[in-house]
Amino acid sequence: MSAPSLVAIEPLDSDNTDRLQAAIDRLSASGGGRLELLAGIHLCRGLRLRSGVDLHLAAGAILRPIPDYAAYAHTTVSVIAEKSDRGMIVASDARRISLTGKGRIEAGCENFIIGDDETVGTFIPAEFRPRVVVFEGCDEVEISSVTISRSPMWTLHFVDCTDVAVRNVTIENDRRLPNTDGIVLDACRGAVIEDCSISTADDGICLKTSIGPEGLAIGRCENILVRRCSVQSLSCALKIGTETHGDVTNVLFEDCSVSSSSRALGIFSRDGGRISNVRFSRISVECRETPDGFWGSGEALTVNVVDRIAERPAGAIENLIVEDVTGRMEGAITIIAAAPSGIRNVSLTRIAVDQQPGELGTGRTYDLRPTNADLAPRADGGGRANAWTRGSDGRVIGLQDYPRGMPAVYVVDVAGILMKEVRITRPTPLPQGWNENDVVFETAAPDGSGAWQN
Repeated sequence: MSAPSLVAIEPLDSDNTDRLQAAIDRLSASGGGRLELLAGIHLCRGLRLRSGVDLHLAAGAILRPIPDYAAYAHTTVSVIAEKSDRGMIVASDARRISLTGKGRIEAGCENFIIGDDETVGTFIPAEFRPRVVVFEGCDEVEISSVTISRSPMWTLHFVDCTDVAVRNVTIENDRRLPNTDGIVLDACRGAVIEDCSISTADDGICLKTSIGPEGLAIGRCENILVRRCSVQSLSCALKIGTETHGDVTNVLFEDCSVSSSSRALGIFSRDGGRISNVRFSRISVECRETPDGFWGSGEALTVNVVDRIAERPAGAIENLIVEDVTGRMEGAITIIAAAPSGIRNVSLTRIAVDQQPGELGTGRTYDLRPTNADLAPRADGGGRANAWTRGSDGRVIGLQDYPRGMPAVYVVDVAGILMKEVRITRPTPLPQGWNENDVVFETAAPDGSGAWQN
């Protein structure tokens, strides 16, 4: 962004919010410009970007938001996520805004952890946590070159934005704190995410279409390009869903690297929106088993359709191409239509993946979470809303056993699937609990598909 004027701010030893916000407001009112935070630590509460302003973190600058949810009561947002209605840096209906520079945002997640649930492998988060960046209804948005660490909740959340560019951003989150998604494009149109490095416990790059305050879909998510990104995720590295109230279409993920992750590539239809015209191309994967508190376990590719709420059937998934995927997985490739809307027209081409046993054994089940049981966990089942709960048998609801053991590829009720040059290398002899068939096709709903009903 070209900057017609420049304001440089030195760090203070105390809360710098008022000075920073006043500078943002003046720059915007005068036609726009750059607010540069110079090297040093800048303490602040919530900031609201205005049209035409570039918030620039110079090399050596550290923006350190105050670790108190109440400190962001003046930077609330309309879309609630995991009970969070506020962000550390927000913007609404702004145009030509950016967050740039070689500096850092240290978001202080350790102040929003209240316990450790070793049984499922995650920290217990505080009930209310701010997101780091939330931009709503904005146009011509850029975030580039900054490093963001230790986010307490979603890191970058773009809602109903157009013309979005995220480039050369580094995100370093705690690998055991749930809901710390890296980049979330929520009903955005025309976005490019490229050359980013993300390490987090939750989804790496996630496309979704949430529901707004009026109970309707915010909008569509379309014309999205993600390329040359490196992602580590203990949930799903490159993902569409699970919130899919509006349509998602024309999406390309290419030339990305996924490592030390649970799931690599995933599409999850749960609400009424249709997902179509999606391509994953030239992607390397390394997928490992995770404890059952995390969704999935070691799958290179997971695609499924599940009705989260009976009164709002999930939308169809159509026209999916997955090509030139290489690497290693400890789970399987699963494509499962467990709802009437179904999955149609899938192409798997030039897939070369080693399937190896993990140490936990969790990869030997397939995972249909989130289900309707997760919306309100059973009082006697423990768990966390929109994450997991246990049934009367003590198992996590939504985890299902493969019929006759884990195959390499498991396909259920898919209308039209082409598999060409798909090579899954498996150990000899096969480990216990593995299916002797490399590829298993089912033509009915998965066994036990109703088991998550409360």
